[in-house]
Amino acid sequence: MFTHTASLYLSTVLIWGSTFFAIRFQLGEVATEVSVAYRFALAAAILMIWCGWKQLPMRFSLQQHLWMMAQGLALFGFNYMVVYQATALLTSGLIAVIFSTIVLMNIVNSALFFRTRPTTSVVAGALLGLVGIGLVFLPELRQLDMSGSTARGIMLSLLATAIASLGNMVATRNQQAALPVVQTNAFGMAYGALTLVIVALVQGKTFSYDSAPGYSLSLLYLALFGSVLAFGSFLTLLGRIGAERAAYSMVLFPIVALGISTLFEGYQWSPEAILGVALVLMGNVLIISSRQQLRRLMNTCRRFLRNGSYNSSQPEQQKP
Repeated sequence: MFTHTASLYLSTVLIWGSTFFAIRFQLGEVATEVSVAYRFALAAAILMIWCGWKQLPMRFSLQQHLWMMAQGLALFGFNYMVVYQATALLTSGLIAVIFSTIVLMNIVNSALFFRTRPTTSVVAGALLGLVGIGLVFLPELRQLDMSGSTARGIMLSLLATAIASLGNMVATRNQQAALPVVQTNAFGMAYGALTLVIVALVQGKTFSYDSAPGYSLSLLYLALFGSVLAFGSFLTLLGRIGAERAAYSMVLFPIVALGISTLFEGYQWSPEAILGVALVLMGNVLIISSRQQLRRLMNTCRRFLRNGSYNSSQPEQQKP
C-alpha cells in the first residue's frame, strides 16, 4: 500500500496539511469526542475491510493487542480528543506552532526510550523549522493574550503534542517488534474510537449527527485520507527514517494549511511568513537528507560560489 520514502513523506505532508481545513466542518453541532470517535471508527472499518480483502493475517497475541491498544489510545484517541478541545480555545495557527514542537519531543523521547543520538543536521533542521514556523505565525504570537482560556488552550496543545510524541514511540516499538502497520492501525483505530465512545458516555455527551453535507464529506475525507492513508504513510515513514525525521512533517503541514487558506480564506503573506517558509524548507533539507547528500549539496554550493566569484572578478574581454 505504501512504497517509496519520498512519496510517503509528501503524501503525509499534503494530506495532514489539508485536514486543518476539513476539521473546521466537524466543529459545532456534534461533540468533539463524538466526532473523533466517528472518524476513527469509520477509518478502522475501512482498514478492516481492506485487510479482509487482501487476506492479511489478523491473529495476534494478547500482548500484541495491548501494544496496539497503547498506540491507538495515544495516536487515535486522547491525542485528538485533547487537540479538538484546544481548537475551541486557540486559533489553528497557534495550535500548529505548538504542535510542531513534537520534533524536539521526538528527539528527546527517542534518546530516552531507544538510546538514539540525533545527528547535528537533525537538531539544526528541527530548530530551523521551529523558528520558521514561529515567523510564519508571528502575527498570532504578537496578539497572544495570556488570559485564562488562552493559557488553558496552550496547556492542552502541549499535552496533545506530548501524547502524540509518546504514540510515536509506541509505534516505533511496534514496528521494531515486526507488527504490521496496516493491521496495527486497524486495531489501534478501533481501540481509540471505542475509548472515545466510553469517554463521551461518561461525560454524558449526546451521540448526534450533523446532516449537513459538509460534515459528512469532511468526516469521510478525515477518515479515509487524514486517518487511513496519512497515518499509514507516516507510521511507515517513521519505521524507515526514525521518529526524529518523520516528525518534521508536523512542521511542514502547517505550511500546506496556509496555502489552502490562501486559496479559500484570503490569507495574506507577510515578509516574515515568506522568510519563515524558507527556513522551514531549509530545515526540511537538513532533516531528510543523508550525510552524503548534504556533503554533495555543500560541495555544489561551494563550486557555484567559487565559480561565480571567479567569473565576476574577471575583467570583461574586449570585443575585437
